Amino acid sequence: MTKNKQKKALITGITGQDGSYLSELLLKKGYKVYGLIRKTSNSNLDNLSHIQNELNLIYGDLLDPVSLVEVFRKTGKVDEVYNLGAFSLPGLSFKIPTYTANVTGLGAHRLFEAVRQYSPKAKVYQASSSELFGWIKEQPQTEETPFNPANPYAASKLYAHTIAQIYRRGYGMFIACGILFNHESPRRGFGFVTQKVAYAAACAKLGIRNSRHLNEEGEPIVKKGKVALGNMEAVRDWGFSKDYVEAMWLMLQQKKPDDFVIATGKLKSIKDLCETAYSHVGLNWEDYVFIDERFMRPTETGPLVGDASKAKKILKWEAKLTFEELIALMVDTNIARLK
Repeated sequence: MTKNKQKKALITGITGQDGSYLSELLLKKGYKVYGLIRKTSNSNLDNLSHIQNELNLIYGDLLDPVSLVEVFRKTGKVDEVYNLGAFSLPGLSFKIPTYTANVTGLGAHRLFEAVRQYSPKAKVYQASSSELFGWIKEQPQTEETPFNPANPYAASKLYAHTIAQIYRRGYGMFIACGILFNHESPRRGFGFVTQKVAYAAACAKLGIRNSRHLNEEGEPIVKKGKVALGNMEAVRDWGFSKDYVEAMWLMLQQKKPDDFVIATGKLKSIKDLCETAYSHVGLNWEDYVFIDERFMRPTETGPLVGDASKAKKILKWEAKLTFEELIALMVDTNIARLK
């Protein structure tokens, strides 16, 4: 009896929170895991430091099709490809829109073409986003809800999502798209509001009045004991990244490629986020938060809240960690780091 061949997977965006949790999952399942990293990512391997020796990291860039060909020359044919690579800051995408489009939209297209030519039997996961729904047409949003992007990041994701479907139908490729709603973790970057608030609450708990980490404007996230935020009424459907990467893997274990909304189905506002984070450390958020017009988006999406019934029925997936448990985990992790 022959042993099962070890599966090979390639992950773009492996240094991010999703890439690191997905790497852990695939390693536990016995995969040989390859990760695409850019030269600029070399100093940003914190999320992978505990498993780095088990990974096969390869330099490449979604902006450069020649480097993608080289990646497949090194890996050979792979079984699964997870495209998590993107410039994924919707607010900041207004400031660098063409770069966002090049990485997030055309970058996905370049990868699909490289897979088509050099590993056509690979199953591909494309990270789509709830931002596709933008100025929403209905609530909650399902796989059938019309897309209506409200920022350059979302428009770029829509291009990638559409090209994925064109390659699926036109070339018979297995490309599944996960329309993931907001998902967070202690590994989230400081450009995201959940991590910013969790970090600020940790600073408040420890009495740190001027933080070491900086915000998008190059200023301390916590300055004179307070954190600057934008629209407090904005609402999102927030889940846990570790739960969501399991859904990515499940999509590629199906017989046919399809699109799935992955969400908790529960809406929370930025105000709810602040209240949850600061109350976890016994403080009143209103004493530590102020509104800064610089962090207001030119356009606001939502309310974005997903209906993951299809994923529950077909993938047997549903979110495990609650919003309150997630924010508590993020605050506690930041406290431990700051200590």
